[in-house]
Amino acid sequence: MSFIEFRNVWKIYRMGNVKIKALTGTNFTIDEGEFVVIAGASGAGKSTILNLLGGMDSQTTGKIIVDGKEISEYNNKKLTTYRRNDIGFVFQFYNLVQNLTVRENVELATQIVKDPLDIDETIKAVGLEDRISNFPSQISGGEQQRVAIARALAKNPKILLCDEPTGALDYNTGKQILKLLYDTCKEKKVTVVVITHNLAISAMGDKVIKVKNGAVESITLNENPVSIDDIEW
Repeated sequence: MSFIEFRNVWKIYRMGNVKIKALTGTNFTIDEGEFVVIAGASGAGKSTILNLLGGMDSQTTGKIIVDGKEISEYNNKKLTTYRRNDIGFVFQFYNLVQNLTVRENVELATQIVKDPLDIDETIKAVGLEDRISNFPSQISGGEQQRVAIARALAKNPKILLCDEPTGALDYNTGKQILKLLYDTCKEKKVTVVVITHNLAISAMGDKVIKVKNGAVESITLNENPVSIDDIEW
């Protein structure tokens, strides 16, 4: 059985009398421990998929199953628990608390879950042990994104959802962040889903889901994913 499954998922937003079909009968599966790239143009439906999978929004119709549980049936209270315990989020902008140190930012996430990872070990894993007492304003954008990843990982989530995680970074730093996410996926067996409009990144995914106009256009399995070091864009 698949770890994540979207079964004929529709999402329709209403703005006054206007209906906007963000997703139109989306179907796909993701296996546990896969590194998945969801690619498509702006407005294709990528963020809607991420929001539904992350429990930040609810589908209009269809089923969403995660680890054998139908999260599409969850009420708000259950969705909050699901977001807290099972999901780690990494966004384009780092959303760090400016008056907390690197360590305090990561620690914040560990206080809300039952089984967090060791804070210092997690910071070390993203290569920031030398920055542990710095404030966000004292470190680079790439380092701030590493803190955001450490914060997401410290919760010990089942799934790491990354929304354009390199969007605010320069080329080389972006590559380093993608390598960190990929290595984390493989070493910690975390299921990682990255959404991007950059199709070149697709080559590094175990599975690539291309989305167009609210529907899945294609699903590709990469037997031999390309190392991010060998990808140019």
